[in-house]
Parts: sequence; structure tokens; C-alpha cells
Amino acid sequence: MLPSGIIFKSYAAESAYLATLPQKMVFVLFIVALFLFPLVSTAYLLGTVSFMMITMIAVLGLQITVGMAGQINLGQSAFVGVGAYVTAAMAVNYELPFYVAIPIGGLAAGLTSILFGLPAARIKGFYLALTTVAAQVMFPLAISRLPRSWFGGPNGMSMPSMELFGYEIWGQQGIYLVNLCFLIVFATLAFNLQRSRTGRAFVAIRENDVVAPVMGINLVKYKILAFFAGAFFAGISGGLYAYYVTYVTVEQFTLWLSVIYLGMLLIGGMTSPLGAIFGVIILTLLQETTHDIGGFLSDKISFLDESVIFPATNIVLGAVIIAVLIFEPNGMVRRWRLAKAAYRIWPNPHK
Repeated sequence: MLPSGIIFKSYAAESAYLATLPQKMVFVLFIVALFLFPLVSTAYLLGTVSFMMITMIAVLGLQITVGMAGQINLGQSAFVGVGAYVTAAMAVNYELPFYVAIPIGGLAAGLTSILFGLPAARIKGFYLALTTVAAQVMFPLAISRLPRSWFGGPNGMSMPSMELFGYEIWGQQGIYLVNLCFLIVFATLAFNLQRSRTGRAFVAIRENDVVAPVMGINLVKYKILAFFAGAFFAGISGGLYAYYVTYVTVEQFTLWLSVIYLGMLLIGGMTSPLGAIFGVIILTLLQETTHDIGGFLSDKISFLDESVIFPATNIVLGAVIIAVLIFEPNGMVRRWRLAKAAYRIWPNPHK
């Protein structure tokens, strides 16, 4: 539902996300507020938001593969790890700047995903999910057995600091601004991909991969492209994560993390990039809140210790995901759309 009086004269105008001048102004103010946020934020909050932005890029990539193209992927964490390790190798072994090393890491993750996307041309559903799980299993084995001079072996790699034009980027504020710039670029790509010819082909495959070839869509090409695009986003996220944590090991990229990514997408809404952003915000805030409550209770109750916090957090997250699947299977992005529609027709709702 659109604001009253809006008349479109072209397809481009009708498909635009920001249809009115007030919407565009609010969006610009929101972006400016994000850039000014470090001036008023604490270090802890800034670090949390920065980590959320890194995660958003990975989940946006998963939304392309799973939500847009309908190809199940349970190995997104492995592709994040490939991006992190390749970025670290480029930065350490070849001393490339971060704005070169990170895209190379994303490209490496995308190319790696093709090996696991090829089976998507012949299989789907549960069997495709098992194929992507194989990527998650093979990733730590491959890293630990490759020469130490490449990726540091089982011990991992230590990251150098970010540098821009010869100046080091220090502290949480600098990392936050870099992550924000990357997020703006890749969120723009994700939102516009859905309206492109490629995005429409992805949606056609998701809806019916039997009818799609009749419409002239090359299934093999677009399924592999969906895996490549999703893994490329994951690789970029991995490169940013490597600079964020300053040290990379295989234990950071587990199957559980891939499940968390998928849970974020389910909570937010699989059919829209906005759902990926909502899912990351909701689940991250829920994790942080659960950890804070668990830490408070462990200080007050003698028989509770910190070892209980992590399992309790997983139980809470699992319960929330199940509740969303039962009561709001289309994700929280649907609630957002309903809220916008209710606001636009207030105070005269339809009878």
C-alpha cells in the first residue's frame, strides 16, 4: 500500500523502494545518523553494531542463495571462513591493503562455492543441503592440511591493522566506519539485484524450477550464479570479520554459525533483503540480552556459572525461531509491511 496521491509514470518509478521525497529525506538522515553514531556511542555498543553489520553482509548473501533463488545452503559459515583466510593471506603474505584483500577474499569464496553449487543443477532439497554441509566439513580439514605458509595451518593467522593511504585505522570507530561503508555498498547490491533480470530469474527458479526453463531461463547458469553471489557476500563478510577480530582460526567458522545465519534469515523473512537485516538485528540483540541476563543471574545465584549461559542462549534462540516459524512464517518483514500500511491509512482504516 502506497501513500495517497502517488502516481507512477514509469516502471522504474513504480519499482523504486523510496517512492516519495519525504521517504528519501528520512533515508538520507538515517544514513547520516549512522555515520555520526560513533560520536555518541560507547565502545561496547559500537563494537556490537559493527559486528552486526559484518553479519548482515553474510546473511544478505544467504538471502540471495536461499531466499531469492530457493537453493538451500547450510555451508555459509565455511564461505565466510574462506573469505577470512584468503583476506588474511593477502594482507600478511602479500601486504595488500584491506580494500584490495577483502574483495579478493570475496572472489575466492565465490569461486569455491561453484564446486558445491554444481550439484544444484541436478539435486535439490535435502540432498542439496547435505552437499553444502560437505563444504562446512571440508573447510577446516583443507585449511589444516594446506602449507602453513599459505594460511598458517591449524594455528590460524594474525591480522595486520587496516591502513588507508598510509594511515592506520585505529579503534572501534575506524572499524565501524569501514564496515558501514561495505554494508551500504552490498545492501544496495542486494536490494537492486531482486529487481534485475538476474534477480527475477532467481525468483522464477525458486517458484518452479520445472517451468523456469520453459521461460528461457538457464537453470545451471543461474543456480551456480546464485551460489557464487551468496558466497561472494559471505567472503566479503569474512574479510571484514578477520580485521575485526584480528586473528583467524577455523574454530570461528562452524556448522552452528551457518545454522545461526539461516535462523536470522528465517526470523527476518527469506523473501526480502530487509528480512535479512531485521533477522540479524533481532537475533543479535536477543543473544546479547540473554548473555547479560545470564551473567547477572550467575553473579546472584551461587549454583549457576557461566557454563550455563551458552546452552541457555541456544535454547532461547531455538525457541524464538520455532515460534516465528509457527506464528509468522513469512518473517518479521511482513509485520513491518503491515505496520507501514496501517500507518498510511490511519486514522481511517478499511472496514
